[in-house]
Amino acid sequence: MFEIVKSGGIFMVPIILSSVIAAAIFFERLWTLQRQRVVPVELAEKVWRWVESDQLQDKHIAALAQSSPLGQVLAAGLANRARDRLIVKEAIEDAGRHVIHELERFINALGTIAYIGPLLGLLGTVSGMIQTFSDISAEGVGNPQVLASGISEALVCTASGLIVAIPALIGYRYLRARIEDLVIAMEKEAIKLVQAIDARQADGGRAPGAGREAAV
Repeated sequence: MFEIVKSGGIFMVPIILSSVIAAAIFFERLWTLQRQRVVPVELAEKVWRWVESDQLQDKHIAALAQSSPLGQVLAAGLANRARDRLIVKEAIEDAGRHVIHELERFINALGTIAYIGPLLGLLGTVSGMIQTFSDISAEGVGNPQVLASGISEALVCTASGLIVAIPALIGYRYLRARIEDLVIAMEKEAIKLVQAIDARQADGGRAPGAGREAAV
């Protein structure tokens, strides 16, 4: 195995490094983007109970913001629950943008590796062909062993670049789809929160802490 890698020449170094980085990014994001870690079901149910029973306090909101990405979004809305509906929506949208940015961390790097993998392989191929023609100029075509090194470098680099790029592209697409699914789930919970706040205001109920905020 080492001899095959060695035959690929110097361009095997960035190809192998890219494969290691791509694997690290994929498995780190796979762990981070678990649905229960991003959109925990019991968290949303707990928030609804707080809202419906008027038990919501500032310490609950602070803990909620630290609990999960969904918690950050819901906490932003609850922190502005005594204000106008438009302000609540803007706060949720702003928090959502920050959460999405965190969910997409390193994803672009994985996509870049998927894109440059074949290019690195092509670069190694070109290098191998240059070496081959240099050997032909120096030794002629009578001895196949003279040409083996350059041809081996070209073929190994091409194959290695594709071996890195194909899984990286699959991983990139998969993680993108997972993020979109999680974002949709968070949007649904945020909409439920806005509707719950609207319903309480329509019933004439005062959001917890509204009197205190008004006095300030």
